[in-house]
Amino acid sequence: MKKYLFVAQTARCVFARNAQKYFALASVLAFGMSLSFVSCAKKNTAGAKDSLVISVGGHGEAFYDGNYDPCQGYGIYGYGIFHTALVKIAVNVEAEPDLAKSYSVSPDGLVYTYTIRKDVKFSDGTPLTPQDVVFTYQTAKKSDASVDLTMLDKVELVDSDKVRFTLNKVWSPFVRTTALLGIVPEHAYNADYGRNPIGTGAFKLKQLDVGQQLIVEPNPYYYGKKSPFSQITFLSIDEKAALAAAKSGKLDVVMVNPEYAKESVDGMFLQTIKTSDNRGFNLPTIPEIKNKAGQTVGNNVTSDIYVRRALNIGISRQTIINNALNGIGTPSWVRFEGLPWANEEPGLRDGQVEEAKRILEEAGWKDADGDGFREKNGVRCEFRITGRTDDLQRYNLAVAFSEDAKKLGIHIIAEAMDWSGAKSVARHDPTCIGTGDYSFVDVYNAFHSSFAGIDTVNLSNSGMYVNKTVDGYLDAMVAAQSEAEAIALAKKAQYDGVTGPNVDFPYIWLVSIDHTYFVRDGLDLGIQRIHPHGHGLPVIENMNEWAFK
Repeated sequence: MKKYLFVAQTARCVFARNAQKYFALASVLAFGMSLSFVSCAKKNTAGAKDSLVISVGGHGEAFYDGNYDPCQGYGIYGYGIFHTALVKIAVNVEAEPDLAKSYSVSPDGLVYTYTIRKDVKFSDGTPLTPQDVVFTYQTAKKSDASVDLTMLDKVELVDSDKVRFTLNKVWSPFVRTTALLGIVPEHAYNADYGRNPIGTGAFKLKQLDVGQQLIVEPNPYYYGKKSPFSQITFLSIDEKAALAAAKSGKLDVVMVNPEYAKESVDGMFLQTIKTSDNRGFNLPTIPEIKNKAGQTVGNNVTSDIYVRRALNIGISRQTIINNALNGIGTPSWVRFEGLPWANEEPGLRDGQVEEAKRILEEAGWKDADGDGFREKNGVRCEFRITGRTDDLQRYNLAVAFSEDAKKLGIHIIAEAMDWSGAKSVARHDPTCIGTGDYSFVDVYNAFHSSFAGIDTVNLSNSGMYVNKTVDGYLDAMVAAQSEAEAIALAKKAQYDGVTGPNVDFPYIWLVSIDHTYFVRDGLDLGIQRIHPHGHGLPVIENMNEWAFK
């Protein structure tokens, strides 16, 4: 079967900008990145060891840029290693107390009171206080670069162990928000904090070589289970170089994309972890129009619901996964696959080629000129999609999706584009979206009409979907008095038996990406939560539990 891995021309085209960096990093890997790296490599023999060297994603250089500041966005998907939060996301994806011993919500849903533990210290030995919590939230709200705190009116001390949050509107996802913001110390917070984080997490920073490596060691004051390893070194190298390093015995854990997952590495086993890390494409639901900036938004082809329906039922997700991802991944219909608020009704199935063709024919999309692609009223059934230049998975998915759609008479032109450019044109040219969040607010962001505007610049509701019934469910969801009630409404917002995005298709979801790692024989990565979006990095969330067994 033809594969879309593009080892030759595509790799040269898409990744040419990074060739010099990759060559340099590969050379560094060959000759030793640092004394600590060399010493770890020499000790990397069979059996237990007291340090690890790993390469587990990070998507470009973002994890190695020295911004480990939660108030500036670090750890917002819930897998920071230097900090902990008021609550945490447990293995069952429920929110549980962490730095807070407990919390309560007022009857009107506007006041949240957290009781803070008294046995916690930062990695410099200074005790955590409720004032640190207040400072963190005030700083994060001012920065507007971290978790969404627009619903927060004020945060204040109540007494020696309590913090009170007052919201400006009822917002049921707020507890989950407090699981995604790590607490920083007021006494040590400064302009350089991102490169010198002091937190309450299981690890503290030992050494950072920006763009190359990060070395961490256990936080001796951590209140939870402490890591048995004296240090863990993260290497920022491309996957091909990382795989070569693993084969030469220099790495203990290495994240690999599906194109490398069928390789074999002596002394290592392949561990595959299920995720809610979905990939798909937004399908703009309105015809083309100019926005205030003069950009074209909307799409004259995808705005036809019959085209969106035909694509969703006519393609073969498994074929696309086989061609783009080496067969590794789970076919997905919905954005929130694997999470409690996912609604997979009405139980659709793909591969219905003849039914998809019938839908298109009856909607007036016919191949009048015999070129294999359909037209309607002078409009060709053709549109462009983009995949990221720095993410081969997304580009491969774009090309495989394009190829599979040909059997329906739909011409999809797949192009590689840098992420900034892809986002800027996404409301006209669908782009490959990666998503998966531990908060059900993601349902609101995906489908609420408040994000559907033609002048909106982010990817929230980039299908520009407007459905008043869905808005009603979503408004009720964020105003719910309990998480159980909110989740039930989140499911209804997706499909209530009559309407919703599950039958209107403002997106086409293709796959829940499996995160795959080669792991040193005998090394146990502990119990992994279902991974959120994160390009492999979520595996480190429980890194303090890793051990040789």
